Amino acid sequence: MKGANLAMERVEAEQHGWCQAPYATKAEVDASFKKLVSFALSTPFAGAVRVGFASHNLFDLAWALDLPERDRLDIEMLEGMAPAQSRTVREQAGEVLLYAPVVRPDDLAASIAYLTRRLDENTSPDNFLRALFTLRPGSAEWHDQRARFEAALASVGSVPVVSRRTQDRSRSVSTSGVDRFENCADTDWTQSANRSWIGAEMSSRDASPPNLVPTVESVDEIDSVVVAAADAANTWSVAPFVERRKLLTAVAKEMERSRGRTLALMAGTACKTIGEGDPEVSEAVDFARYYAWCTHAIEQRVADGMRFAPNGVVVVASPWNFPYAIPAGGVCAALAAGNAVILKPAPEVREVAYELAQQLWRAGVPRSLLQFVACPDNEVGRRLVTHQAVATVILTGAYETAQLFRSWKPAIRVLAETSGKNALVITAAADEDAAIRDLVRSAFGHAGQKCSAASLAIVEASVYDDPSFMRRLAECVRSVRVGVATDLSTMTGPLVGQPSPKLLRALTTLEPGEQWLVEPRCLDASRHVWSPGVRVGVQSGSWFHLTECFGPVLGVMRADDLDHAIELQNAGEFGLTGGIHSLDEHEVERWLDRVEIGNAYINRHITGAVVQRQPFGGWKRSSVGCGPKAGGPFYVEALGTWSSPARPIDATLAAAFERVWNEHFAIEHDPAGLACERNVLRYRTLPSVGLYVAPDADPAQVAIAELAACVAGVPRVHVISPATRTVERVRVIGSLTDQQLAECHEVGVEVDLTPPVADAMVELRRWVREQAISWTRHRHGRLLD
Repeated sequence: MKGANLAMERVEAEQHGWCQAPYATKAEVDASFKKLVSFALSTPFAGAVRVGFASHNLFDLAWALDLPERDRLDIEMLEGMAPAQSRTVREQAGEVLLYAPVVRPDDLAASIAYLTRRLDENTSPDNFLRALFTLRPGSAEWHDQRARFEAALASVGSVPVVSRRTQDRSRSVSTSGVDRFENCADTDWTQSANRSWIGAEMSSRDASPPNLVPTVESVDEIDSVVVAAADAANTWSVAPFVERRKLLTAVAKEMERSRGRTLALMAGTACKTIGEGDPEVSEAVDFARYYAWCTHAIEQRVADGMRFAPNGVVVVASPWNFPYAIPAGGVCAALAAGNAVILKPAPEVREVAYELAQQLWRAGVPRSLLQFVACPDNEVGRRLVTHQAVATVILTGAYETAQLFRSWKPAIRVLAETSGKNALVITAAADEDAAIRDLVRSAFGHAGQKCSAASLAIVEASVYDDPSFMRRLAECVRSVRVGVATDLSTMTGPLVGQPSPKLLRALTTLEPGEQWLVEPRCLDASRHVWSPGVRVGVQSGSWFHLTECFGPVLGVMRADDLDHAIELQNAGEFGLTGGIHSLDEHEVERWLDRVEIGNAYINRHITGAVVQRQPFGGWKRSSVGCGPKAGGPFYVEALGTWSSPARPIDATLAAAFERVWNEHFAIEHDPAGLACERNVLRYRTLPSVGLYVAPDADPAQVAIAELAACVAGVPRVHVISPATRTVERVRVIGSLTDQQLAECHEVGVEVDLTPPVADAMVELRRWVREQAISWTRHRHGRLLD
């Protein structure tokens, strides 16, 4: 277990940034083990404590048997792991307790998983048992293991015993600058100081009067807001990039200072548990700092002769399920690009959005540059979206909402992350216990109200048909603590409001062939608290298979094999997130080659995308606007327009495009560089693109587009009408009328109106779609490679 504890400490240090000092070395862990044994055997505990000493290290066992308190030690070893050594130790110790998992026959898989973990641990390169096969007195292995033991024993008196986790949220937290980006650490709830801190923040909010949110009720008020934003945009668009970075860095610091207030507010008004809200605040901080850092690339390209023009006025229409991080990301990206912003939140979470706006104002963002508009979703809200001076809407919501906005104003630029029907595939090669854990976390975090939540589990037949798998899944689901968001022990909180008709049907009505593995129950109608539900027997092409329900209900499907599972996963019109649990890397690679999703997760949960590590955004109808992923390297640039000086299409330019393709787009990128988790952003060539050349098209731009498509290997066809369903996307060279745009939107065609430019890094990404892959590279803390 010593090795496993050390390995998990390293994983946590990498993933969460909790360890403020370097993590422990194996020598420190071995010394701490001996120090703990000596402490437990010390005089104050002599009449009350016996110590179970579990080890296969013969040096440690010999040391233990020589201790004066030997009579209070019980020597333990694992049955079958080193039988000859166990017999020898028994001869010296008098007796040895051999332990092994004892399970019912239908729980055999659990015991095998336990034994596999022990085998994995004991065969690690620095483990004593690994050396035991060739260990002889005087051998190289003997001297190495002896030196390790003696070094640990000599360090017992000096080994540090204080926790390396020293995070204290009650103290002022400052974020670093923007010369190098690092993800913000989530709160470490193992620290008592942090638990006391959040308790005080919750009490403070309970004692405070509610925050009065100003509202905008008339079209005239909307006009005044947009005019003021347009004026502010003219000034901010020419602000130096260094000034933008300085402002966003101040924003990140203010977000950190306000973390506790934000968490308490989300718990009290947005049904967001503290456990779900804390990483959301970290994500918002990351957005501010990452988008500031991304301006370096824009600044360099401008210095090289390119021109970048911000869009002007950007409306951020934010959702209720992520009431803080998503609006923060949209606002910070728009500001980084040089735009003015109007924040229009979902009605259910106006208080949280208003607190966010106040934090930005406190950080120094002018009120004219960021305006908060809480308006009804009627003609007033429509006026905001359709105002002539509004250039872009950043939307997180339903696909139907994006289509509605474009029906109101065909020329509006909508950058939207929309719906998802997300599935986690579990094959026969999975670690079933880990798969069940990650499935339940993915399905029922924030009561299943995340756009990335697992709504389906697609399980290979041999696993699906195993009663023990279904029983363990049911037990895991029933173990989830359900309650109000303000209760710190709650794991799954309430719905934000009454279930929608689709969700209510999913929670109460089975389809043909289905049955409840765990039937959901309404625990508190007044607070919209529902226990999680699991329906099994979901059929291919059924209502639940293809419908996004957005709540705490999971459907389980049976797949004949992996190919069938991928077919079921790809069947819907959405392609947001998805995952696979399999320890067979060949299966994983086959899945990655064929799955049609924007965010792919392997041997982990499928929610909780982290800025830069897992840029977020889907394929198919899960994304609108031909834009890049949020939290990725090109998102800020999507809120402006590039143009370049005229340049001939010659061999030099073609060579430049080929070089950039080979050096950037044809390879995978993992800027985080974690050892325990592979986080890759890669570019997949679009299956087909229609090229529409408008009457006013610039021939030079047509040539650039043709060059880029050829280099990217995109099958393209010239179309006589942009409103065609025969291709993945239509690239328009020139302009379209509102009537033509409306026809495209009506048939669901994504139109890319971005002018082609003679810069390979800018142009080539119009011909690809991004895919973020997060692949767990450890098992129980042990790194896989």
